[in-house]
Amino acid sequence: MGQSRHLHIFDAAPRAELREVTAPQTAPSPDVARPRPQAATLELRSATKRYPGQDEAAVDGLSLTVPAGEICVLVGPSGCGKTTAMRMVNRMIEITEGDILLDDRSVRDRAPAELRREIGYAIQQIGLFPHLTVAANVAVVPRLLGWDRDRIDARVRELLQLVSLDEGTGERYPAQLSGGQRQRVGVARALAADPPLMLMDEPFGAIDPINRERLQNEFLRLQAEIRKTIVFVTHDIDEAIKMGDKIAILQEGGILAQFASPAELLMYPASPFVEDFVGSDRALKRLALQRVRDIDLWKAAVVRAGEPVADVRKKLEDADLDIPLLVDDHGRPKGWLSERGMTGERVREELRSPADPIVELDDILRDALSDLLGSDTRYGPVVDADGRVAGVLSMEALSHALSVPAEHIPTPSELAAATDGDE
Repeated sequence: MGQSRHLHIFDAAPRAELREVTAPQTAPSPDVARPRPQAATLELRSATKRYPGQDEAAVDGLSLTVPAGEICVLVGPSGCGKTTAMRMVNRMIEITEGDILLDDRSVRDRAPAELRREIGYAIQQIGLFPHLTVAANVAVVPRLLGWDRDRIDARVRELLQLVSLDEGTGERYPAQLSGGQRQRVGVARALAADPPLMLMDEPFGAIDPINRERLQNEFLRLQAEIRKTIVFVTHDIDEAIKMGDKIAILQEGGILAQFASPAELLMYPASPFVEDFVGSDRALKRLALQRVRDIDLWKAAVVRAGEPVADVRKKLEDADLDIPLLVDDHGRPKGWLSERGMTGERVREELRSPADPIVELDDILRDALSDLLGSDTRYGPVVDADGRVAGVLSMEALSHALSVPAEHIPTPSELAAATDGDE
């Protein structure tokens, strides 16, 4: 099977190998004629799954609403029913009782194959077809929906760029990619037909910790652009806090223990089970929900070499620190000025200490705290994207951040959108 920039290689793909997304073929044209919403509202109404011969339900009366464009994370211990709940949404597992609605329409009113083509699906095992190129894998659902070749090719190029893969990756095969690259392809394939809803079952679970964090950050950046409704399953509470606009904690028996924003969950756990599952370091976890730009920074007396010392003294009167911060001609921090640097009429470059650590406005507060602790200091200069001083981060400001009401703390999607907008 030869490689090609066009996706006619599908013509040679055995139909049986596409059975996960195919069904008896019907006219595919309605997808082209009827544009889909960018995101759908998902509602679970007392959704229950009972398996024959089992006394306890796998999912028991689960009710929650995911507004359009938000990420809902299902998290809990092994066997709590989180994956079962997610798979009921696209009818890979049928509901026993209750209902699930997409934009007020029951999923039971849709043929399973039709429903699944309109829901993106990304899993830990990725599930790429090994005999197809990356481009062909991404194009599976658009082809089944009857898109023409030019539209498919354009969409594949767009998606590869969106998930930070170069266009040449499209002609490679899954075996030629790293685990992180394959996961990106899996996300691109889930997005290929621009579905209003995505289901993601531990999509980063098989990735090493460094690449996992990178993929999480990239996905939040991506979500800031695409604003899809997403149901995300994980067993990791830290990942849930980082990724979710809302978090549903399930306990044994598929019972909903709490459904809340990450900040609400950390500040007001609803039960001893939730408190224990979230962990004892709830205050530190809260620092992962805010960036340096979200809190009040201290004002520094920013000075340059050659500046009149009298002017520096005036700046110190208005500053929150009694030590001047020396910067270069571009406003980038060089270090904390010593008293010897102000003994004459003009400032001399005599440093008391280097300007470490230097914190960026978009840094997560938890990371900024780690930097301060690692440098054995109570404060550090904060810089903008150009490296210019924007203020000073202090331990006092970090402590105050822990007292901010939950409703004033942005969700992960809001954080990503704000950062993306600044770029």
